[in-house]
Amino acid sequence: MELNELWFVLIAVLFIGFFFLEGFDFGVGMSTRLLARTQKERTIMVNTIGPFWDANEVWLLTGGGAIFAAFPHWYATMFSGYYLPLLAVLLCLIGRGVSFEFRRKVDNPRWTNTWDWVIFFGSLLPPFLLGVLFTSMLRGMPIKADMNMNAGFTDFINIYSLWGGLTVTLLCFLHGLNFLTLKTVGEIRQRAAALAKKVVLAVLGALVVFVALSWGMTDIFKVRLVTELVLVVLIVLAYGVSSVSIIKKQEGLAFTMSGLGLAFTVLAIFAGLFPRVMVSSINKAFDLTVYNASSGPYSLKIMTIVALTILPFVLGYTIWSYYVFRKRVTDKEHLTY
Repeated sequence: MELNELWFVLIAVLFIGFFFLEGFDFGVGMSTRLLARTQKERTIMVNTIGPFWDANEVWLLTGGGAIFAAFPHWYATMFSGYYLPLLAVLLCLIGRGVSFEFRRKVDNPRWTNTWDWVIFFGSLLPPFLLGVLFTSMLRGMPIKADMNMNAGFTDFINIYSLWGGLTVTLLCFLHGLNFLTLKTVGEIRQRAAALAKKVVLAVLGALVVFVALSWGMTDIFKVRLVTELVLVVLIVLAYGVSSVSIIKKQEGLAFTMSGLGLAFTVLAIFAGLFPRVMVSSINKAFDLTVYNASSGPYSLKIMTIVALTILPFVLGYTIWSYYVFRKRVTDKEHLTY
């Protein structure tokens, strides 16, 4: 495997890690309005992700940084062509992070309620917009021979990208509900489990439609038929097991399976792209690939050495933080957020 191919795999791993970890953060943020009934319950939910959300977002920042360093042409085309959606994602994440800190700084229900709404929309819009971004990349965007992308409204917003955004949002919502069943007690835990039973059915339906749309509107099943079919089976199995686990109250397994479902979905997108990083809807000769969009061999070599040196420490810190904050959050504890 060449270094540019290796870095495509590493970037895929970073985005898989982001959606697995930040996915339940987004789901919990959505649940603060769709599940919680009082501000106290919303505070409990926010505290379940309090020790993790900022570290989880680092996976997205690292993924963007890796694209910049390893594939500068990909970075330039994507971040300029998707400037407004990515700016919206950034503003949502900033607002969400600020809300976690500000919501309880003033003892006023209106103040807290305002920031709670920011948490909700800051958790709802990023997975939707990122779903739209990745699925529109998969379908193809008007990229010219000079690697510039001049896209119109319908290139960004169409039935495929909108359904992709909706599907990713549902996957994150289910993942967050499963996380709440692991981290809470009492009524919140029971309501999260009850809602998860309904949402998992919506997830399976959304995935069936998404696969059908992908078959007809992209070429991923043409270029990676066996791989994509295997991943589709794995995705359905993951959410099938998650559904059964929710019913049997096997909360850890349900959470793991919804996370794997998200991971396999992101993997299917990257597998369908490879060796491309962005698909041109104008001419296949204008596709950006891991070969024509990458940095030089020396840069990739240095990046690989640094990444392999730092990665064990990052993974160790992440595992340790989840171990330390493994207990359930109750209303009897000091609620920090």
